[in-house]
Parts: sequence; structure tokens; C-alpha cells
Amino acid sequence: MKPYLTIGLLVISNIFMTFAWYGQLRLKGHKWFDNLPFLLVVVFCWGIAFLEYLFQVPANRIGFRENGGPFTLFQLKVIQEVVSLTVFTVFALLMFKTETFRWNHAAAFACLVLAVYFVFRK
Repeated sequence: MKPYLTIGLLVISNIFMTFAWYGQLRLKGHKWFDNLPFLLVVVFCWGIAFLEYLFQVPANRIGFRENGGPFTLFQLKVIQEVVSLTVFTVFALLMFKTETFRWNHAAAFACLVLAVYFVFRK
């Protein structure tokens, strides 16, 4: 059960991370947001990023082998990167209609899948 819980928490964490890092770019054009000073935009994004950490930290603690989890530190990191890029891609395609998914993006995903294969190889 720990592998699924770890990956689920990483997915939730990365949803918040993506909104904190890139969601503010989508808010451009909303008067309330455009009028915020830069420092308040940073604080707004930090508030969202705090929610990311509420899921990221437990995911790593639960998933880490030395805490009784199933994954090594390197495995956790590669899983996190694959989850991050997957969440980002879905976000970018849904929220930014000017972005397109191209063959080189698919090639990058294939490389990440290979990274997962290699990091889990004994």
C-alpha cells in the first residue's frame, strides 16, 4: 500500500506545485491579480507551495526505504520527476491553449520512462 500512497501524495503535491509555479502565469489579465505588487504575487505563490509541502514531505517520509517505505532515495526522485512532468503537461495543455505537445516532448517522456526503468533495475 505504501507505494500507492507515496505516488498519490506526490501527484497531489505536484498539482499544488504546478499551480504555485505556473498557475500565476495563467492569472495574468485578471484585474485583481494584475494590480498585485510583485512581492504579493510571490507570497500568493508561496501560500500555494506550502500546500505542496504538506503532501511532498509525507510522501517522501512514507516512501523512503530507510523509513520503512519501498523506495530508495534515487527511486523517489525519479518517480517525483516523472509525476511532475506528467502533471505539468496536463496542466499546460488544459490551461494554456497556445502550448502544443510535440514529438520531442514525447521523446523526452520516453527518456523519463527509461530513467524509471534504469533506477529500479537491480
